[in-house]
Amino acid sequence: MAWSENYRCNVCGTIKNDEQHDWWLAFIETFSPTPNSPEQQAFRLSLWNDFLAHSADVQHLCGARCAQTELDRWMTATLEEAQM
Repeated sequence: MAWSENYRCNVCGTIKNDEQHDWWLAFIETFSPTPNSPEQQAFRLSLWNDFLAHSADVQHLCGARCAQTELDRWMTATLEEAQM
């Protein structure tokens, strides 16, 4: 019995197939820019990696357009949180 995985773009819903090589992964990391400064979040974008794709907190993105859409969503939400 063969085992297969399906990944779906978190923005548009496209299902990834094995022939598509332009998929991306996005995730949020927390870092402190300088010692003793408050932590802040950073939006990270990475080329597709099968190991990272399994992470629960990663976003699967089918290309540049969806990556830009996800970045825009994150930026908007981050600014709204900062203004509260």
